Amino acid sequence: AGPATPVQVLGLSEPAVAGDRFVVAPNEKVASKVASTREHWKRVASLGREAHAMSGGAKLEDIFSQIQAGETATLNLVLKADVTGSLEAVTESLRKLERDDVKLSFVHRGVGGVTENDIQLAAASNATILGFNVRPDRKARELADTEHVEIRSYEIIYKLLEDIEAAMLGMLAPEFEEVVTGEAEVREVFGIPKVGKVAGCYVTNGVITRGSKVRFLREGTIIWKGAISSLRRFKDDVREVAAGYECGIGLTDFQDLKSGDIIETFEEREIPRT
Repeated sequence: AGPATPVQVLGLSEPAVAGDRFVVAPNEKVASKVASTREHWKRVASLGREAHAMSGGAKLEDIFSQIQAGETATLNLVLKADVTGSLEAVTESLRKLERDDVKLSFVHRGVGGVTENDIQLAAASNATILGFNVRPDRKARELADTEHVEIRSYEIIYKLLEDIEAAMLGMLAPEFEEVVTGEAEVREVFGIPKVGKVAGCYVTNGVITRGSKVRFLREGTIIWKGAISSLRRFKDDVREVAAGYECGIGLTDFQDLKSGDIIETFEEREIPRT
């Protein structure tokens, strides 16, 4: 492969990032040893950052009170994004918001959905979780509620930056909160003449309602948003299907269905901040 030629690389344990070096080793033994050594020091550096974050810092909702008290505030963040490019772009944009009285500490940055490990780390370091084009699964949401960890999810970068800046100015006041009302796992995909693809699903949590707003998740990453156009139990059209039952779900203008995908329904509720 010549310069600037795209290639497919197999066997990577995690996504590469801009600036990583690609080095050819004389044999697999040497390559394995070098990789293990680098991974060890990377882990040591990560633990150092986590220990530093756990020694202080504030959540997003508390940052303005620290500024008002005349303290140099540190905002602890766990940042997750859908791809490496998004992760780096969001990180660099957030860095530009730092001021003399407000510093950002990235306790952890990673690619993929928000996990229970992210929740535990955020709880231990008093951090806020920011997700860009990714979502927590049900277990992660339940743990976040138990540990009182704030998860803020975004799909537009300027909205994320606006919220962080508003928190620094003491004007953070989200008008709506997205509440997950149901989750269904795609088990089979069926092709229906004149209709297109329909997802054969098992409802794992809550209630799936026809017409609900939908996020379509693949391995924790949002790949589509829209609404449920049709909902069936066997051959009957139904208004809703509760957890523990199977159903067929048709989505508006979306056909890229795969077994294992998650259909997450949600509604927006007005939650004024007091």
